[in-house]
Amino acid sequence: MVKEHLSLYEVWELLQSKWGGKFSVIHVPLQQALGASLAEDILSPINVPHYPASAVDGYAVLSISTSMATAATPAILDEGQFQWVNTGSFVPPQFDAVVMVEDTSIKEGKLYVYESELPGANLRPIGEDVIKGQIVAHFGDEVDPNLTALLYAIGIHELPVLAKPKVVFIPTGDEIIPRESVNDLGLLPPGKVMESNSIMLECIFKKWGVPFFVDQHVEDDPQLLSKALLRAVDEYDLVLIGAGSAKGKRDFTADVIEQEGRLLFHWILMRPGRPAMLGVVRNKPVIGMPGFPMSTMVIAWSVVYPLIELMTKGSFNEDKFLDEAMNVKEKLKASLLISHTSPQGISEWLRIKAVQLGSKKYVWPILGGSSSMRATAEADGFALIPPEAYECPKGKEVEVRLIKDVLWENRALFQGSDDPAVARLVSLVRRRGSDLVIRPVGSLGGLAALARGEAHLSAAHLLDPESGLYNDSYIASFKPISDKWKRFLLFYRQQGFIVKKGNPKGINSVEDLARSDIRIVNRQPGAGTRVLLDSMLKEHDIEASLIKGYEDQMVTHLDASCRVAWGLADVALGIKFAADALDLDFIPVTEEPYELIIPEDELDHPGVVALLDALSDPDFKERVNAMGGYRWP
Repeated sequence: MVKEHLSLYEVWELLQSKWGGKFSVIHVPLQQALGASLAEDILSPINVPHYPASAVDGYAVLSISTSMATAATPAILDEGQFQWVNTGSFVPPQFDAVVMVEDTSIKEGKLYVYESELPGANLRPIGEDVIKGQIVAHFGDEVDPNLTALLYAIGIHELPVLAKPKVVFIPTGDEIIPRESVNDLGLLPPGKVMESNSIMLECIFKKWGVPFFVDQHVEDDPQLLSKALLRAVDEYDLVLIGAGSAKGKRDFTADVIEQEGRLLFHWILMRPGRPAMLGVVRNKPVIGMPGFPMSTMVIAWSVVYPLIELMTKGSFNEDKFLDEAMNVKEKLKASLLISHTSPQGISEWLRIKAVQLGSKKYVWPILGGSSSMRATAEADGFALIPPEAYECPKGKEVEVRLIKDVLWENRALFQGSDDPAVARLVSLVRRRGSDLVIRPVGSLGGLAALARGEAHLSAAHLLDPESGLYNDSYIASFKPISDKWKRFLLFYRQQGFIVKKGNPKGINSVEDLARSDIRIVNRQPGAGTRVLLDSMLKEHDIEASLIKGYEDQMVTHLDASCRVAWGLADVALGIKFAADALDLDFIPVTEEPYELIIPEDELDHPGVVALLDALSDPDFKERVNAMGGYRWP
């Protein structure tokens, strides 16, 4: 009977019960064994050294002949009582010590020794390094350059190593375009996407050092998938099937595995990656991988890798294998910068960004579904929230696995108004040896973050409808903390209505937003663009309740612009770059100042110093000018 809805721990127990203690051994030439794991203990067939050897340049002597020798009263040895030896040279058996050349002199054919030597002095006895029959390497040891040199020195030229399984990935799906089938992505028809999971898995397996192959793409046809699966299990040790693992009308993977073999389990209590499955066909393990990129990745880490460890070594270490699978650079406990709610009873993988504020390290989850490749690529690392953790309040410590190097002391956190031009500063800050990470939370949210000590810098463009001035009254509301904030006018930027190409609904003024045939997409409360819209509505005596879509909120200009491009909204208030990026029209409404706000205490932070220096970089100005819709002060 197929097991369903297993926890991760139950999956690992199942893997161990089925494949634990089993592994294959192959014999390979020593020079080809680098990176492999030994399949048995290696015993030395010889002693090293196999003769008494000098440890220094000097003279082999009988130690008793140097008795009482000092600088003032040297021992004087006649010819035949000593013999010159180099480091590593054979020391004849009539001698039991070596005196360093620095402690001797030759006069008229006699050796003057100025230091008394004990028996065995400066002498490497037989077997000092390795004794014949001694274990020089153990089962499971990885063959590295040092071990290779040792094994060669003792005459080992072939090694028994643990065989790594050959793994094949079968991409499936009618919506998938096979790799290298389309060079111009602009020619992709709607509903078709490039097959990218295989290239991600190739990179993962390359880091693991496991042979990995990509099979031909298979359409959503159970008969074709069955043929591909049977062909794969005859040639490979482990088969991965991409997509087709859920409950859709075109998801055939589970049925095909059951038809050709036995399905062991389906569904894991984990997000993402829940639809994964494992079966056996012709005694070969077959894993059904979910189709979304992050789902594929976490199943590779949490299911495929421990199975490969079992097939390679017969066991895996539950405390370490995830770190190995993920190639973790740093593992630590860090506090959540914002609260997070996980689904109850389900393990959840969070993509996280990390920063140090003062002496404390913080992380926060990056928004985006399991299909978002950008969010996954941007992540510094991941946190696996256990199933018993439901509410994760702000400040709660979570275990974090970083897969990127984080410049803790030199990374500045920007929380504030969203603007794509600020993102152009990241590479310039990095060129100066520091780092910048951006979290768009809106102008007011950024000021509040500064007041709480949760950001190194912010940016705002908040219009006060009473005075017509920007930012002054809002910054003043955070007194006395804000008395120590410095303001830097970065640029002026255009705000306007983003509409479909050709402006089909003729939107030209704020009054048009109240029309019954118009739907807007708004920004979140506290965003400067939201404040501007509210001010415009108030100026024209328009009630927000009359505006369709007023409560439909996006966090960034580009997200709002996407809603217009998709046809989910007719108009958004935003910046020109967001309209141009999606080939939409832009109707200017106003020009506003965009200010950076930095606490005095953060002005000497390495990341802030680098950012302020980057502001005058001609490269930055060129990039912003190319975006359009900006004016320098």
